[in-house]
Amino acid sequence: MSVRTAFRATAIVMATAALGLGLASGAQAGTAVAPDARDSAAVAPAADHPFEAMELDGLKVKRLTMWPAGHPVSFWALVLDDKRAGEKYSDGKFFVYAPATKEFGWFLNMDIVRRTVSHPGQVVIVDSEFLRSHPRVEVRYGNPDRPEQARFVASATTWM
Repeated sequence: MSVRTAFRATAIVMATAALGLGLASGAQAGTAVAPDARDSAAVAPAADHPFEAMELDGLKVKRLTMWPAGHPVSFWALVLDDKRAGEKYSDGKFFVYAPATKEFGWFLNMDIVRRTVSHPGQVVIVDSEFLRSHPRVEVRYGNPDRPEQARFVASATTWM
């Protein structure tokens, strides 16, 4: 893993932790959310998402929520659309790849940053910085040690 990828992974984990702590301390001063009310309505929606200017093929924007310490932390992510998520995949791993620079991105699996995931439902991309810093980023399926031979699954293209 490159230093740049490791830095990005660490930055998102730290940002999520900081946001979770801020929500936890703010929740003490406000009204607590009951655990049974854990749905998207319990979290205030943001006006914009960081993937607005991207052309998506096989991906969709989704608002997700994690519950560290019982408090909601909401964030925007790219996930596979229903058609791509419903396809059959075997003998490989999903990975995020920028073909122009041959760099790898990462997925957020639960609250753990991972370079590869096994199941289409685990394809959750939150690193908008990585996506915006490369003109085209692809989700591929196969052997990450041979990315050029891996199967194309989806892409996000940023028009500069």
